[in-house]
Amino acid sequence: MNRAVDVLVVGAGPAGLALAAGLAAAGAGRVEVLERDEHAGGIPRQCHHGGFGRAGALGDPGALADLLGLGAYGATARLRRQAERGRPDSALGLRGPAYARRAVAAAVAAGAVVRTGVCATGWAGPLSLETTGPAGPERITARVVVLATGARERPRSARLVPGSRPAGVLTTGELQQSVHLYGQSVGRRAVVVGAEPVARHAVRTLRRSGAEVVAMLTGHRRATALPGVPLLTATTVAELRGRGRLSGVAVRHEDGRSGLLACDTVVFTGDWIPDHELARRGGIALDAGTRGPSVDGAFRTATPGVFAVGNALRGVERAATAAAEGAAATGPVLARLAGAPWPEPGARLDVRAPLAWVTPNRIVEPTGRPLLLRSGEPLDHPVVTASQDGRPLWRRRFPGPVSPSRSLRLSPGWTARVDPSGGPVVLSLG
Repeated sequence: MNRAVDVLVVGAGPAGLALAAGLAAAGAGRVEVLERDEHAGGIPRQCHHGGFGRAGALGDPGALADLLGLGAYGATARLRRQAERGRPDSALGLRGPAYARRAVAAAVAAGAVVRTGVCATGWAGPLSLETTGPAGPERITARVVVLATGARERPRSARLVPGSRPAGVLTTGELQQSVHLYGQSVGRRAVVVGAEPVARHAVRTLRRSGAEVVAMLTGHRRATALPGVPLLTATTVAELRGRGRLSGVAVRHEDGRSGLLACDTVVFTGDWIPDHELARRGGIALDAGTRGPSVDGAFRTATPGVFAVGNALRGVERAATAAAEGAAATGPVLARLAGAPWPEPGARLDVRAPLAWVTPNRIVEPTGRPLLLRSGEPLDHPVVTASQDGRPLWRRRFPGPVSPSRSLRLSPGWTARVDPSGGPVVLSLG
């Protein structure tokens, strides 16, 4: 069956839902959101911690602004500190599932159509997608396609961790689904690989399930520990051991020391990658740093009529950041629907190690939104510079330490000095 819509959004997470709500409320025509899971809402559905936005009725303008990403960036520092101390939800705002439900409700109330259990399997043309779902296969053609497919953690196999293949090896997402969505027990003694915020949430989930967390480990030389959990820094997994069920994790320190942590469960956290398979199948240009679709400041890919928003662009930012990007893409999508021309690719943004990626990663015109820049390793008081064809564009020293799990936000004013027809803009330390 062939159908036509005005806007087809692939992915019903925070970014896709916020964009769909904004477009439908603005009268963009038929706005349809496809979600391959049985329920819409994205990753927040399985995150039972607080900090996802203000509590309040759906009609509360402040609460709705938070849901659409129009409020403050993520949880405030105060709320994050409260989360670490285990303060009640009334102080933390919404838990993930409640945030997801309200985001879905906001999109539907605005007039968007949200279809679950529908998977986009490939492209039938520049703006046509082949889908399969409960009603069977369909071909959907849109005036605008938006990729909001989110991000995923790389599993043990993609990390090339050696050893046997026993039960008890999980990612954070698998852990949260097992415990929060299905009420399953995952093990008695666990090791968490990673020390970023998602790893700390994994520790809390394991404890809630009744498991003892015997250690957290990270390849970085410094990280933030959780009370009562030994933290091994500059340490990597050398081998997984066990037949049938995991029996231990062999670890190696960078100075050559090694050891064995006895456990029946290991959770690999972080190491996010954009879910970019659909983009690749459609020949959408990907950025080498983010490994997500390459976009300009208006979330336009290099393919006319195709936008990309949220964590489909990189792995991974907070739900509030993804939702804010979805809301911010409303204007550019409406402009395209009104006949705005598609620009030339513009100047590419590159990063130099230890910087890992930047988004947006093309400059077509001055952007009014901050750029997000991520480092691949911890930094102290970094000085970040931007240059093009040997010409300095911008320089700033950032106070304090910088974590690989948190992005720097670069003010966008200097992008007015970029020559869109010039060579790559290089972001580096200096």
